[in-house]
Amino acid sequence: MEMILIDRTRLDVGYQDEVCKNLEQGDILLLSPTPFIPTEEDCSFLREQRQTSGVSHKNIAYKPHLDKITGVSSENTQDSTRLHSILSKYSLGAIQTLSELFPRYAAAWKVDYASFRPVEEQGRDLPLHHRNDLMHLDAFPTRPTHGGRILRAFTNIHPTKDRIWGIAEPFEVIANKYAVDAGLHDVTGFVSVLKRSVERTGRIFGLKLPDRSPYDEFMLRFHHYLKANTEFQKDGEKQQAVFPPGSTWISFTDQVAHKALSGQYALEQTCIIPYQSQLLPGNAPVAVLERLAGRKLVTSQPPSLANDGSERAHA
Repeated sequence: MEMILIDRTRLDVGYQDEVCKNLEQGDILLLSPTPFIPTEEDCSFLREQRQTSGVSHKNIAYKPHLDKITGVSSENTQDSTRLHSILSKYSLGAIQTLSELFPRYAAAWKVDYASFRPVEEQGRDLPLHHRNDLMHLDAFPTRPTHGGRILRAFTNIHPTKDRIWGIAEPFEVIANKYAVDAGLHDVTGFVSVLKRSVERTGRIFGLKLPDRSPYDEFMLRFHHYLKANTEFQKDGEKQQAVFPPGSTWISFTDQVAHKALSGQYALEQTCIIPYQSQLLPGNAPVAVLERLAGRKLVTSQPPSLANDGSERAHA
Protein backbone atom coordinates (compact mmCIF):
# COMPACT_ATOMS: atom_id res chain seq x y z
CA MET A 1 0.00 0.00 0.00
CA GLU A 2 1.21 3.48 -0.91
CA MET A 3 0.04 6.92 0.19
CA ILE A 4 -0.28 9.06 -2.94
CA LEU A 5 -0.85 12.83 -2.86
CA ILE A 6 -3.43 13.87 -5.45
CA ASP A 7 -2.42 16.61 -7.90
CA ARG A 8 -5.66 18.61 -8.28
CA THR A 9 -4.17 20.69 -11.10
CA ARG A 10 -4.31 17.61 -13.32
CA LEU A 11 -7.75 16.71 -14.66
CA ASP A 12 -6.78 14.93 -17.88
CA VAL A 13 -8.26 11.50 -18.56
CA GLY A 14 -4.88 9.79 -18.28
CA TYR A 15 -4.34 11.10 -14.77
CA GLN A 16 -7.91 10.30 -13.74
CA ASP A 17 -7.42 6.70 -14.88
CA GLU A 18 -4.08 6.57 -13.05
CA VAL A 19 -5.59 7.51 -9.69
CA CYS A 20 -8.46 5.07 -10.24
CA LYS A 21 -5.90 2.31 -10.76
CA ASN A 22 -4.08 3.42 -7.61
CA LEU A 23 -7.29 2.98 -5.62
CA GLU A 24 -8.14 -0.34 -7.23
CA GLN A 25 -4.65 -1.65 -6.44
CA GLY A 26 -5.19 -0.88 -2.74
CA ASP A 27 -3.41 2.47 -2.39
CA ILE A 28 -4.72 5.40 -0.35
CA LEU A 29 -5.05 8.82 -1.99
CA LEU A 30 -4.41 11.97 0.00
CA LEU A 31 -5.92 15.46 -0.45
CA SER A 32 -4.08 18.14 1.48
CA PRO A 33 -5.44 20.70 2.00
CA THR A 34 -9.08 19.64 1.69
CA PRO A 35 -11.04 21.89 -0.70
CA PHE A 36 -14.42 21.06 0.88
CA ILE A 37 -13.48 21.18 4.58
CA PRO A 38 -15.96 23.20 6.70
CA THR A 39 -14.90 26.62 7.96
CA GLU A 40 -13.01 26.70 11.27
CA GLU A 41 -16.11 28.17 12.90
CA ASP A 42 -18.20 25.27 11.65
CA CYS A 43 -15.51 22.76 12.66
CA SER A 44 -15.52 24.21 16.18
CA PHE A 45 -19.29 23.81 16.28
CA LEU A 46 -19.00 20.17 15.15
CA ARG A 47 -16.44 19.42 17.84
CA GLU A 48 -19.01 20.50 20.44
CA GLN A 49 -21.66 18.06 19.21
CA ARG A 50 -22.46 14.81 21.01
CA GLN A 51 -23.96 11.69 19.51
CA THR A 52 -26.69 9.62 21.08
CA SER A 53 -25.68 7.13 23.75
CA GLY A 54 -25.79 3.41 23.14
CA VAL A 55 -24.60 1.46 20.10
CA SER A 56 -27.54 1.87 17.72
CA HIS A 57 -25.71 4.87 16.21
CA LYS A 58 -21.92 4.47 16.08
CA ASN A 59 -21.59 7.92 14.46
CA ILE A 60 -23.66 10.94 13.55
CA ALA A 61 -24.91 10.18 10.04
CA TYR A 62 -26.21 12.35 7.21
CA LYS A 63 -28.34 10.46 4.69
CA PRO A 64 -28.36 12.44 1.41
CA HIS A 65 -31.22 10.48 -0.15
CA LEU A 66 -33.44 11.41 2.80
CA ASP A 67 -31.74 14.76 3.58
CA LYS A 68 -31.82 13.59 7.20
CA ILE A 69 -29.44 13.37 10.18
CA THR A 70 -29.43 10.53 12.69
CA GLY A 71 -27.43 9.77 15.81
CA VAL A 72 -27.19 13.26 17.32
CA SER A 73 -28.21 13.91 20.92
CA SER A 74 -28.97 17.64 20.58
CA GLU A 75 -32.58 18.65 21.18
CA ASN A 76 -31.86 22.28 20.32
CA THR A 77 -33.65 23.03 17.04
CA GLN A 78 -31.22 25.78 16.08
CA ASP A 79 -28.20 23.54 16.66
CA SER A 80 -29.84 20.69 14.74
CA THR A 81 -30.52 22.98 11.80
CA ARG A 82 -26.93 24.18 11.75
CA LEU A 83 -25.58 20.63 12.04
CA HIS A 84 -27.74 19.59 9.11
CA SER A 85 -26.46 22.52 7.07
CA ILE A 86 -22.78 21.75 7.79
CA LEU A 87 -23.02 18.03 7.09
CA SER A 88 -25.10 18.43 3.94
CA LYS A 89 -22.65 21.04 2.63
CA TYR A 90 -19.71 18.76 3.42
CA SER A 91 -21.42 15.88 1.63
CA LEU A 92 -22.11 17.97 -1.47
CA GLY A 93 -18.56 19.32 -1.51
CA ALA A 94 -17.03 15.89 -1.13
CA ILE A 95 -19.20 14.43 -3.87
CA GLN A 96 -18.36 17.31 -6.23
CA THR A 97 -14.60 16.87 -5.67
CA LEU A 98 -14.79 13.09 -5.99
CA SER A 99 -16.78 13.54 -9.21
CA GLU A 100 -14.01 15.74 -10.63
CA LEU A 101 -11.32 13.25 -9.61
CA PHE A 102 -13.19 10.09 -10.64
CA PRO A 103 -15.72 10.91 -13.40
CA ARG A 104 -15.57 7.25 -14.45
CA TYR A 105 -16.94 6.26 -11.04
CA ALA A 106 -19.34 9.19 -10.68
CA ALA A 107 -21.16 8.28 -13.90
CA ALA A 108 -22.55 5.16 -12.23
CA TRP A 109 -22.00 5.35 -8.48
CA LYS A 110 -24.61 5.34 -5.75
CA VAL A 111 -24.12 8.12 -3.20
CA ASP A 112 -24.29 6.62 0.28
CA TYR A 113 -24.17 8.17 3.75
CA ALA A 114 -21.90 10.88 5.09
CA SER A 115 -20.94 10.81 8.77
CA PHE A 116 -19.31 12.74 11.57
CA ARG A 117 -17.19 10.80 14.06
CA PRO A 118 -16.87 12.89 17.24
CA VAL A 119 -15.51 10.23 19.61
CA GLU A 120 -11.84 9.43 20.22
CA GLU A 121 -11.18 6.03 18.63
CA GLN A 122 -8.36 4.96 20.94
CA GLY A 123 -9.87 3.00 23.83
CA ARG A 124 -13.46 3.58 22.70
CA ASP A 125 -15.93 1.33 24.52
CA LEU A 126 -17.91 -0.51 21.86
CA PRO A 127 -19.03 -4.11 21.25
CA LEU A 128 -16.48 -6.22 19.38
CA HIS A 129 -18.07 -6.03 15.94
CA HIS A 130 -18.53 -2.23 16.18
CA ARG A 131 -14.98 -1.35 17.20
CA ASN A 132 -12.92 0.72 14.76
CA ASP A 133 -9.67 0.04 16.61
CA LEU A 134 -9.67 -3.59 15.46
CA MET A 135 -8.34 -4.49 12.02
CA HIS A 136 -11.22 -5.02 9.61
CA LEU A 137 -12.65 -4.74 6.12
CA ASP A 138 -15.77 -2.65 5.70
CA ALA A 139 -19.13 -4.33 5.04
CA PHE A 140 -22.60 -2.88 5.50
CA PRO A 141 -25.14 -5.10 7.30
CA THR A 142 -28.22 -3.24 6.00
CA ARG A 143 -26.95 -1.86 2.65
CA PRO A 144 -25.58 -4.75 0.56
CA THR A 145 -23.46 -3.75 -2.44
CA HIS A 146 -23.78 -6.90 -4.62
CA GLY A 147 -20.11 -6.67 -5.53
CA GLY A 148 -19.98 -2.89 -5.70
CA ARG A 149 -16.95 -1.23 -4.09
CA ILE A 150 -17.06 0.90 -0.92
CA LEU A 151 -15.27 4.15 -1.76
CA ARG A 152 -14.82 6.42 1.27
CA ALA A 153 -13.36 9.89 1.73
CA PHE A 154 -12.39 10.82 5.32
CA THR A 155 -11.49 14.32 6.56
CA ASN A 156 -9.62 14.99 9.79
CA ILE A 157 -11.07 18.13 11.43
CA HIS A 158 -9.20 17.82 14.73
CA PRO A 159 -7.38 21.15 15.31
CA THR A 160 -4.03 19.58 16.26
CA LYS A 161 -4.13 15.76 16.33
CA ASP A 162 -3.32 13.33 13.53
CA ARG A 163 -5.66 10.45 12.78
CA ILE A 164 -3.62 7.25 12.56
CA TRP A 165 -4.54 4.03 10.82
CA GLY A 166 -2.94 0.62 11.03
CA ILE A 167 -2.93 -1.11 7.63
CA ALA A 168 -2.81 -4.86 6.96
CA GLU A 169 -1.57 -6.95 4.04
CA PRO A 170 -3.28 -6.76 0.62
CA PHE A 171 -6.81 -8.16 0.41
CA GLU A 172 -5.82 -11.17 -1.69
CA VAL A 173 -3.22 -12.23 0.89
CA ILE A 174 -5.77 -11.94 3.72
CA ALA A 175 -8.42 -13.80 1.72
CA ASN A 176 -6.03 -16.64 0.91
CA LYS A 177 -5.18 -17.01 4.60
CA TYR A 178 -8.61 -16.70 6.17
CA ALA A 179 -11.55 -16.70 3.73
CA VAL A 180 -12.26 -20.43 3.71
CA ASP A 181 -12.10 -20.67 7.49
CA ALA A 182 -14.40 -17.63 7.70
CA GLY A 183 -17.08 -19.51 5.74
CA LEU A 184 -16.51 -18.64 2.07
CA HIS A 185 -17.93 -21.96 0.86
CA ASP A 186 -20.83 -21.86 3.29
CA VAL A 187 -22.47 -18.80 1.69
CA THR A 188 -23.27 -20.80 -1.45
CA GLY A 189 -24.36 -23.86 0.53
CA PHE A 190 -27.90 -25.17 1.07
CA VAL A 191 -28.55 -23.41 4.39
CA SER A 192 -27.51 -19.98 3.11
CA VAL A 193 -29.42 -20.41 -0.15
CA LEU A 194 -32.54 -21.40 1.81
CA LYS A 195 -32.10 -18.44 4.15
CA ARG A 196 -31.87 -15.98 1.25
CA SER A 197 -34.95 -17.57 -0.32
CA VAL A 198 -36.92 -17.10 2.91
CA GLU A 199 -35.74 -13.49 3.15
CA ARG A 200 -36.75 -12.90 -0.48
CA THR A 201 -40.24 -14.14 0.34
CA GLY A 202 -40.32 -11.90 3.42
CA ARG A 203 -39.50 -8.84 1.31
CA ILE A 204 -42.39 -9.69 -1.02
CA PHE A 205 -44.67 -9.46 2.01
CA GLY A 206 -43.20 -6.13 3.09
CA LEU A 207 -40.62 -7.16 5.66
CA LYS A 208 -37.56 -4.91 5.77
CA LEU A 209 -34.86 -7.50 5.17
CA PRO A 210 -31.59 -6.74 3.37
CA ASP A 211 -31.22 -8.24 -0.10
CA ARG A 212 -27.79 -9.83 0.36
CA SER A 213 -25.94 -11.72 -2.34
CA PRO A 214 -23.61 -14.56 -1.30
CA TYR A 215 -20.80 -11.99 -1.59
CA ASP A 216 -22.49 -9.58 0.83
CA GLU A 217 -23.22 -12.39 3.25
CA PHE A 218 -19.59 -13.45 3.21
CA MET A 219 -18.14 -9.95 3.53
CA LEU A 220 -20.26 -9.37 6.63
CA ARG A 221 -19.05 -12.70 8.04
CA PHE A 222 -15.47 -11.78 7.12
CA HIS A 223 -15.78 -8.40 8.88
CA HIS A 224 -16.87 -10.15 12.08
CA TYR A 225 -14.39 -13.02 11.70
CA LEU A 226 -11.37 -10.76 11.28
CA LYS A 227 -12.29 -8.60 14.27
CA ALA A 228 -12.59 -11.71 16.44
CA ASN A 229 -9.47 -13.44 15.10
CA THR A 230 -6.74 -13.15 17.72
CA GLU A 231 -3.92 -14.04 15.32
CA PHE A 232 -4.98 -11.45 12.75
CA GLN A 233 -5.42 -8.74 15.37
CA LYS A 234 -2.00 -9.49 16.82
CA ASP A 235 -0.01 -9.83 13.61
CA GLY A 236 -2.17 -8.19 10.94
CA GLU A 237 -0.80 -4.66 11.10
CA LYS A 238 2.01 -4.21 8.55
CA GLN A 239 2.28 -0.41 8.35
CA GLN A 240 0.77 2.80 9.64
CA ALA A 241 -0.74 5.75 7.81
CA VAL A 242 -0.84 9.21 9.38
CA PHE A 243 -3.49 11.75 8.33
CA PRO A 244 -2.80 15.31 9.55
CA PRO A 245 -5.44 17.87 10.57
CA GLY A 246 -7.15 19.34 7.53
CA SER A 247 -6.32 16.45 5.22
CA THR A 248 -8.64 14.06 3.40
CA TRP A 249 -7.80 10.46 2.47
CA ILE A 250 -9.66 8.29 -0.02
CA SER A 251 -9.72 4.51 -0.08
CA PHE A 252 -11.67 1.40 -1.04
CA THR A 253 -12.23 0.29 2.55
CA ASP A 254 -13.66 -3.09 1.52
CA GLN A 255 -10.22 -3.84 0.08
CA VAL A 256 -7.82 -2.05 2.44
CA ALA A 257 -7.93 -3.75 5.85
CA HIS A 258 -7.49 -1.03 8.45
CA LYS A 259 -7.97 0.00 12.05
CA ALA A 260 -8.14 3.42 13.71
CA LEU A 261 -5.27 3.51 16.20
CA SER A 262 -6.15 7.02 17.33
CA GLY A 263 -8.03 10.10 16.21
CA GLN A 264 -11.09 12.17 16.97
CA TYR A 265 -13.37 14.48 14.94
CA ALA A 266 -13.49 13.06 11.43
CA LEU A 267 -15.98 13.60 8.62
CA GLU A 268 -16.61 10.96 5.96
CA GLN A 269 -18.51 10.46 2.69
CA THR A 270 -19.24 7.06 1.14
CA CYS A 271 -20.08 6.14 -2.47
CA ILE A 272 -20.74 2.66 -3.86
CA ILE A 273 -18.91 1.98 -7.13
CA PRO A 274 -20.33 -0.67 -9.51
CA TYR A 275 -18.26 -3.15 -11.50
CA GLN A 276 -18.69 -1.41 -14.82
CA SER A 277 -16.73 1.63 -13.63
CA GLN A 278 -13.59 -0.25 -12.62
CA LEU A 279 -10.40 -0.32 -14.65
CA LEU A 280 -9.00 -3.38 -12.82
CA PRO A 281 -12.09 -5.44 -11.97
CA GLY A 282 -9.98 -8.48 -11.18
CA ASN A 283 -8.60 -6.65 -8.13
CA ALA A 284 -12.05 -6.23 -6.57
CA PRO A 285 -12.77 -8.32 -3.45
CA VAL A 286 -15.64 -10.12 -5.17
CA ALA A 287 -13.36 -11.20 -8.03
CA VAL A 288 -10.69 -12.42 -5.60
CA LEU A 289 -13.28 -14.35 -3.59
CA GLU A 290 -14.89 -15.87 -6.66
CA ARG A 291 -11.53 -17.19 -7.79
CA LEU A 292 -11.03 -18.75 -4.35
CA ALA A 293 -14.57 -20.14 -4.18
CA GLY A 294 -14.58 -21.37 -7.77
CA ARG A 295 -18.11 -20.05 -8.28
CA LYS A 296 -20.10 -16.86 -8.67
CA LEU A 297 -20.95 -14.84 -5.57
CA VAL A 298 -23.00 -12.17 -7.37
CA THR A 299 -25.45 -12.45 -10.23
CA SER A 300 -23.53 -10.11 -12.56
CA GLN A 301 -19.84 -10.40 -13.38
CA PRO A 302 -17.27 -7.66 -13.90
CA PRO A 303 -16.32 -6.95 -17.55
CA SER A 304 -13.19 -9.09 -17.22
CA LEU A 305 -11.42 -11.16 -14.62
CA ALA A 306 -8.34 -11.54 -16.81
CA ASN A 307 -6.37 -8.74 -15.14
CA ASP A 308 -6.00 -9.59 -11.49
CA GLY A 309 -3.61 -6.71 -10.80
CA SER A 310 -0.74 -9.11 -10.26
CA GLU A 311 1.58 -6.82 -12.20
CA ARG A 312 2.03 -4.82 -9.04
CA ALA A 313 2.93 -5.97 -5.54
CA HIS A 314 1.80 -4.09 -2.45
CA ALA A 315 3.52 -3.69 0.88
